[in-house]
Amino acid sequence: MDSVLSVIGAHVDWDVKSLLLFMVVFILTADYIKNRQPASYPPGPWALPVVGNIFSVDHSRTHEIMTKLAARYGNVYSLRMAQRRMVVLNGFEVVKEALVNQGDSLAKRPVLPILQDIGHGLGVIFSNGNIWKQQRRFALSTLKYFGFGKKSLEPIILEEFTHCAKHFSSFEGKPFNPHLIINNVVSNIICSLVFGHRFEYSDERFMKLMKWFQLGLQIEASVWAQLYNSFPWLMRYLPGPHHTVQRIWNNTKDFIRVEIKEHKQKWDPSDPRDYIDCYLKEIQMTRGQPGNTFDEENLVMCVWDLFVAGSETTSTTLRWCFLYMAKYPEIQAKVQAEVDRVIGQSRQPSMDDRANLPYTEAVIHEIQRMANIVPLSLPHATSRDIQLGGYTIPKGVIIIPNLTSVLFDKNEWETPFTFNPGHFLNEEGKFVKPAAFVPFSAGKRLCLGENLARMELFLFFTSFMQRFTFSMPAGVKPTMKYHFGVTLAPHQYEICAALR
Repeated sequence: MDSVLSVIGAHVDWDVKSLLLFMVVFILTADYIKNRQPASYPPGPWALPVVGNIFSVDHSRTHEIMTKLAARYGNVYSLRMAQRRMVVLNGFEVVKEALVNQGDSLAKRPVLPILQDIGHGLGVIFSNGNIWKQQRRFALSTLKYFGFGKKSLEPIILEEFTHCAKHFSSFEGKPFNPHLIINNVVSNIICSLVFGHRFEYSDERFMKLMKWFQLGLQIEASVWAQLYNSFPWLMRYLPGPHHTVQRIWNNTKDFIRVEIKEHKQKWDPSDPRDYIDCYLKEIQMTRGQPGNTFDEENLVMCVWDLFVAGSETTSTTLRWCFLYMAKYPEIQAKVQAEVDRVIGQSRQPSMDDRANLPYTEAVIHEIQRMANIVPLSLPHATSRDIQLGGYTIPKGVIIIPNLTSVLFDKNEWETPFTFNPGHFLNEEGKFVKPAAFVPFSAGKRLCLGENLARMELFLFFTSFMQRFTFSMPAGVKPTMKYHFGVTLAPHQYEICAALR
């Protein structure tokens, strides 16, 4: 009996081993067949079966790794994140050819599960097709109506600076962390357009949101997000930071829903106060029309897009501004001298001053270039087969425009890795903007907030230089280290802002 059982046991054991072996061979074969690329597909580093290049890329500095890979595989090369194919574009000429010259074929956003579970394909940034066209057109026209990127928005920005200057002055030149306050300052500009009001710096609920924005954007560019996008059916049930980012953005959406509810209580369709009021009127006017994409859930996501995008990027740039001015006090002094000569101390800056402040403009642009705020832009997807760099990229492939490789392109910048405002000045000392300056990306998906961001940066930076001198605390050297995410944010730091 024992011998019979031992034979049966050995047979069962062998069958289990055979089954496992068969499954492994089957998975490897299926993976190879599915991901076998044509000869004309861009080359790239060897990818592991199933997981691809997920674990071979350092996700704490992805933009640097992707730029280095271009030196080996060329300016158009491929990666594989599990079963998702990805092509990385490097260098100004290639990025321009793709986003501008072939922009119609790259206007689509990929459907990524981590974003799909949050936004469900709605909004203005990650939507596609008719939704994207209707929502972008409406957002641009409505925000323009309320002064978006226009001179009429100047008083709101300058008034916000006045609040900020009082707060900075209260530290009396002693060290403080500017992170949350600058987030609040910048957010209040988009809030005035979208919500119709600003938030006090003491508003705990609002400050909590500001605190979580950076973390959310970091997680979205982490290995956890890649795993979620690759294996959503598994990651939805496994613990990890990917659930944290969903809680952050769901809390933000709840915050927006409260604002919409309050708007509806005082809403007068004949007298719209802000973007939300205009959107509620649009919902009413287009209800029942074929192809209509206006409803309250889309309103929530559009406000979410404008709120987050209009807050984090510009505030992060200003935090880099303080660091660069502390690191290069001679450049800060030169900016202040130009501001004093053109504007003086008796009035606030104006957009009309920009033409007369070429060095200040050059410094702002060089900070944007070096800080490299959105290093990999936002992902695109091919809507048809395209030819690029001598390769064929099939329909449905994710495209990563590596803006880092453009902003530090050795063929476009005299000293790409050195902070040099001269990059934006001609021989006569006049401001010039090279074509390779693309911090807002390019093409059909160009950042819709570019004009607002440029206005905010100029007025805020010039106002800060007019009123304060920035320096590091005694014995502390400025560190230019970053936290990688959708945006590149500086490490937390304290700075001294001395009244001039």
